[in-house]
Amino acid sequence: MKYSIITTQPGIYDSFIKTGLIGRGISREIIEIEIHNLHDFAFDVHRTIDDTPSGGGAGMVLKVDVMSEALKQVKDAESKSKVVLLTPQGNKFNQAKAKEFASLDQLVLIAGRFEGYDERIRDLVDEEISLGDFVLTSGDLPAQMIIDATSRMVTSFIEKSASTDEESFEICHENGKLLLEYPQYTRPEVFQDKKIPDILLSGNHAAIAKWRKEQSIIRTKERRPDLIG
Repeated sequence: MKYSIITTQPGIYDSFIKTGLIGRGISREIIEIEIHNLHDFAFDVHRTIDDTPSGGGAGMVLKVDVMSEALKQVKDAESKSKVVLLTPQGNKFNQAKAKEFASLDQLVLIAGRFEGYDERIRDLVDEEISLGDFVLTSGDLPAQMIIDATSRMVTSFIEKSASTDEESFEICHENGKLLLEYPQYTRPEVFQDKKIPDILLSGNHAAIAKWRKEQSIIRTKERRPDLIG
């Protein structure tokens, strides 16, 4: 699985690609991450990638011709790939989308900056994605979050697959809806008069599994009732 990021500030990814599971995934050749500086695809000696908004207004807008050139050079024409524009106007990213992306050979992420994109850039992409109803200074943090969530769904990225099967948005209700993860505990058995539930110390695995499913349903109804209706 290859990620190709088009960004205006490649230095943001220096630590991200070297540490934790992402770094190990790269070293084990499970995933590959390419960082492409949008300035490298500009047409002039000043490496211009943006201009003032047509019709006036504050800020700068990323140029469509430069972005088009970047995509021509970055996207693998022969592989199963998708180009995603990161924007607050896009579809909400979720676990199902992470699984979908994980089935690709290449995911191209456009992490913009400045006031916004030339509207015609939208015609160059396959999908627009948002992480939520808020605005950031750039799309680089969303790009990293999408890579992190998607990589966990890539075969062999996490060696113990059970650790991804019983997490929030992976546990399924009987009606097929996704649930939040059940409460988790570890030693000490008692902390500030709060004790680990007896069922988890019983050794009865069937009863524990039943309790965990019940707790997932209760927690989802309390915190995210929209998930199960």
